[in-house]
Amino acid sequence: MPNISSVIKAIQDIMRKDTGVDGDAQRLSQIVWMLFLKIFADKEAEYEIMDDNYKSPLYSKYRWQNWAKDEEGITGDELIYFINNDLFPYLQNLENTSDNRALIIKNIFQDTYNYMKSGTLLRQVINKINEIDFNSSEDRHLFNDIYEQLLQSLQSAGNAGEYYTPRAVTQFIVDMINPKIGEKILDPACGTGGFLACSIEHLKKQISTTTDGETLNNNIFGIEKKPLPHQLCTTNMILHGIDTPINIRRDNTLSKPINNISPADRVDCIVTNPPFGGIEEEGIESNFPSSYRTKETADLFLLFIIAKLKPQGRCGVVLPDGALFGEGVKTRIKEKLMTDCNLHTIIRLPKSVFAPYTSINTNLLFFTKGEPTKETWFYRLDMPEGYKNFSKTKPMKRDHLKPVEDWWNNRKEIEVEGFFKAKRYKIEEIKARNYNLDLCGYPYEEEIVLPPMELLKQYQEKRAELDKNIDEVLVQIKSMLEG
Repeated sequence: MPNISSVIKAIQDIMRKDTGVDGDAQRLSQIVWMLFLKIFADKEAEYEIMDDNYKSPLYSKYRWQNWAKDEEGITGDELIYFINNDLFPYLQNLENTSDNRALIIKNIFQDTYNYMKSGTLLRQVINKINEIDFNSSEDRHLFNDIYEQLLQSLQSAGNAGEYYTPRAVTQFIVDMINPKIGEKILDPACGTGGFLACSIEHLKKQISTTTDGETLNNNIFGIEKKPLPHQLCTTNMILHGIDTPINIRRDNTLSKPINNISPADRVDCIVTNPPFGGIEEEGIESNFPSSYRTKETADLFLLFIIAKLKPQGRCGVVLPDGALFGEGVKTRIKEKLMTDCNLHTIIRLPKSVFAPYTSINTNLLFFTKGEPTKETWFYRLDMPEGYKNFSKTKPMKRDHLKPVEDWWNNRKEIEVEGFFKAKRYKIEEIKARNYNLDLCGYPYEEEIVLPPMELLKQYQEKRAELDKNIDEVLVQIKSMLEG
């Protein structure tokens, strides 16, 4: 039994010797397309045992088990030529896309590249990947943990870090939303699939029949705009038991008019961390009603979520501070949210949860569609004892959210040092504040603004004291020089 962690580390070490792979994002993309083909090959072996009539969507020469499995197989320039000029063109132009598996493979490879230039090193990587047996429950379980670490490594891969939400946050949101078998679950900005993976594991505990398993497979939906995270998410879904993740689409969620969302398109649960701080491409805002138009992605996603939920549909979403206290269009969006939905809970997260990708303060909003908000509970989660900041080596853990979970089902107002850590506000109070939802901040020293004459007096006193200190220092220097 190989040590999965050491296998992945060995693969990364081999890739670092190759002049064609530049940086963590390319290295991860390179690993993933090969892992995908190996995982698919192992799945095919399973299908062939279970179904005598199974037919692969791939021609024989392009199946991993026929060109990559033999450790003494093609290598060097011959291997590089085969991959770049034969394998990739074939996979990118698969024609039998009425077969869902073929369609998934084609979508995965549409914008995938082989970055490695050394066929010898590439053969070494392939041989290492062949040490993992994805039909072994132990190997698969261990690899799931390693894959999570690979996804987390995106945080240090430049802007790619935006696609990874800490597992503690995804797990907490899914636990609080509590999706059920039979409900449609969507992440409209699914990135690498963290929220969906947590949802699948949550739902697996409810499976009691074969039909339940099939229902689960058909009710997980994700949309991702960019090729690398879409590739990572699709692989992640297969690793979590969604054999044919056809509902993980590569698309721009915001590219279609939200007024075109029909009742049949709506879902029961949305769990997501939409991109924020970004600006959408020209014309995207025209897909939204004129009074809500903006280029801020987080605001547009919030509008989409409201439109996409079924009546009584539930949402848990990560949003930046600016969404809480912003004015203008943001105020109108918050008014719509609290008119169309019951925004029952806002959790303010401590700083640095998303470090090192961003230091922006973030919040978790929970709401149910179909009835207006009457009151909203706010809870401020403080940094755990012994932590100054979260970091890559000291990330947020699920246990750090236990205080919120304990409070969730037994809510009461909590006051600490004159500031509310948890407090309930009636909708009338929120309206009076022009829908400013920045209502449970961190303690700070209140700034006292003095009258002008008092400020001038304080300035003169401090200046006189400073002049006196300077004179004393000059006397001491003179004394030292004369001595």
